[in-house]
Amino acid sequence: MAAIDDLKVKSDDQLQVQLGELKREQFNLRFQSATNQLEKPSRVRVVRRTIARIKTLQTQRGSAESKA
Repeated sequence: MAAIDDLKVKSDDQLQVQLGELKREQFNLRFQSATNQLEKPSRVRVVRRTIARIKTLQTQRGSAESKA
């Protein structure tokens, strides 16, 4: 699981790449869940929350840039 401190040190480009990878993984997990082939159901929650953390961090950085 990616802690928020690990995400804060990444650049905007790195966060965007990781967000794309996580969204792809989330799609695959949803597909596995629909076909009852999901091995680790807890992974769905971890991926969803990591996506939310990245989006929150991107929003914070965007608002900080607009204020400056």
